[in-house]
Amino acid sequence: MKHDAIAVIDFGGQYAHLIATKVRRQGVLAEIRQPEDPIEAFANYRGIIISGSPSLASRGEDAAYTKEIYDLDVPIVGFCFGHQEIAKHYGGTVVHGGREWGKADLHVAADHELFRGLGPVEQVWMSHYDSVTALGPEFREIGFTATAEGSPDHRFAAIGSDSLKRYGLQFHPEVDDTIHGDEMIANFVLKICGCRPSWSMEGFLAEQETAIRTQVGDRSVFLLASGGVDSTVAAVMIGRALGPDRLSLLHIDNGLMRKNESRQVVELFAQLGFGDNLHFVDAGDAFLAGLEGVVDPEEKRRIIGETFVRVFHQEAERLGLESHVLGQGTIYPDTIETGATKRADTIKTHHNRVSIIEQMIADGKVIEPLAELYKVEVRELGERLGVPHELLWRHPFPGPGLGVRLLCGTGEEDREGFDEIAPQLGELGRSFGLAAMPLPIRSVGVKADLRAYEHPVLFSGSVPWDTLLEAASRTTADVPGINRCIWNLGPTAPAAVRPVAATATRDRLDLLREADHLVMEGLSRHGLYDEIWQCPTVLVPLQFDDRPGELVVVRPVQSQRAMTASAVELPGALLNELRETILRLPGVSSLALDLTSKPPGTIEWE
Repeated sequence: MKHDAIAVIDFGGQYAHLIATKVRRQGVLAEIRQPEDPIEAFANYRGIIISGSPSLASRGEDAAYTKEIYDLDVPIVGFCFGHQEIAKHYGGTVVHGGREWGKADLHVAADHELFRGLGPVEQVWMSHYDSVTALGPEFREIGFTATAEGSPDHRFAAIGSDSLKRYGLQFHPEVDDTIHGDEMIANFVLKICGCRPSWSMEGFLAEQETAIRTQVGDRSVFLLASGGVDSTVAAVMIGRALGPDRLSLLHIDNGLMRKNESRQVVELFAQLGFGDNLHFVDAGDAFLAGLEGVVDPEEKRRIIGETFVRVFHQEAERLGLESHVLGQGTIYPDTIETGATKRADTIKTHHNRVSIIEQMIADGKVIEPLAELYKVEVRELGERLGVPHELLWRHPFPGPGLGVRLLCGTGEEDREGFDEIAPQLGELGRSFGLAAMPLPIRSVGVKADLRAYEHPVLFSGSVPWDTLLEAASRTTADVPGINRCIWNLGPTAPAAVRPVAATATRDRLDLLREADHLVMEGLSRHGLYDEIWQCPTVLVPLQFDDRPGELVVVRPVQSQRAMTASAVELPGALLNELRETILRLPGVSSLALDLTSKPPGTIEWE
């Protein structure tokens, strides 16, 4: 069946494939195109969406693309960077300034089809450095965002020319934190472009099964089965496409698993009917040997990924399966955050996107049937494939396991910029009734589609949850060099903090495993496990005052696709239980709750 289709031009923003996903949710086929694709490639689309980008339109970055798209007689809308490029092309002005992070209130300034059915004020999600400050002659402002009292409003957050059928939105309607972003996308796709909804997940499944059979040919697949949602759905999908006899599974215990995780994984795949084809290897010693003395997060991820592949090849050779195709449950955030698309800034390297895997992909030796999907689509696909609901809704767990939640360091302090940061933090913290202390380490984050490797801040004080979130939002937006805020759950505010030397050892992993287990048990006991999307527990090599031991950070978040996330409030009773149990563990001296949204902080700390 021929579908009406929308082209999404991927300028390397985090959300290009999320845009395509949101279009598909409207029943309309969306296809990713590259900015340099020849104009002929755009001939059969009913409309075009230009994505965000880590590039700066104000500085002319990434300006060499196929601008003949603007000569096409189809509607075009741009989001963030795309919005700025449209404004520039038609005579507007873009400057470097007026940055906005996170939630903002869009005031709809004109009756327009893009906002049909929406209210006069809509919550939207901003993440940009550049701003449109003037429009070309055929454009008008159709929305602006309000700023703090006494400051000028942020103009031109939404612009349009109905005569040209060109539109721009400074915010990201594809992100779930833009409350009615789906409706905005639907208005563009269905009303302005006139697309007929005919695409479905059933059709996607059928197409992917055909693609699996075509790629694999007469070979078989050897799949790395972590037991998580993604690898499990990939296993069921590949087994259905090829038949169970042509699929072998390998579960590797890398020594970085949660408490009792490997035993549960083996039992799970037996229940799904893969017991006869499942192979298990305990390779914890090999992984820990590779990680010995390593503290750099990217180096840790590289070692974990390459050790996975090495163990895979060893087991494949031992089992006589070396000619099999490697199967992985890779989903799109793994690819886009690694910078594996042409323009995407590397936010963090995933273990299934290290150089060895990339070479195997280039050689046609890897199959990843879920690589275009986000977690919510994987779960929907799993439901259609008959995977048990309780398995599909397990909390996501990173491929490198606890390796990315066990922070390491040399013990050297990193106080770069503290002379400027500390006074601002002190004043801002006091305005919220909090003590605010910058921490002399860094964690990974993301701002305007760019990696932000910056300092966390520790808040101490007893204030309402909404006040904590507002303080965190203001801090990451207004104080340079800060991308994460955590709330001290200890009995007193620390007077001093210093890093301690720490690497990936079995003792530290066992400590983190136990703390993580206590958090997971607590969430289940309080009926919160299914209400929270993910809750990493992180061991951070920081010592407060003279208390021996390290800092444990608990990070409960709500999300759907992992590209954005918001912090979740835990009830006081559960926080008290975690204080009692985690602070009692030998090797733990402090406990904190992560307050940071994504962006600017990634879900994981590394």
